[in-house]
Amino acid sequence: MDESMLCTKTHEYVLEKDGKYELGITDYAIEQLGDIVFVELPDVGSKFQKNEVFATIESVKAASEIYMPISGKIVEINEEIVNSPELLNDESYTEKWFVKIESDADQVEFADLLDYSDYKEEIG
Repeated sequence: MDESMLCTKTHEYVLEKDGKYELGITDYAIEQLGDIVFVELPDVGSKFQKNEVFATIESVKAASEIYMPISGKIVEINEEIVNSPELLNDESYTEKWFVKIESDADQVEFADLLDYSDYKEEIG
């Protein structure tokens, strides 16, 4: 995982790249879910507020809702993981992001996000 990403206590991450934000779930969340068998992502152009459910992921153990770490508009979805959700289980697969968004979120929205090192301490 990229050390510069910010994480939520519910195991989502946000990473700024090229003026957009990449969103997904942390490696810890993937480990906890077990074998992932289904990913449902929103349509490009959809807008979400911070903490709204934007995706659903199912594993052999459970189904989980994925929450927006910051408000924004979906500009790209990772079709690969929709078509082959098992890729998320593959350690060597690096494109584990779910969506890319454009956001004009202010510092208040970022205030409760954790640096990756703090997140790792939190999950201990």
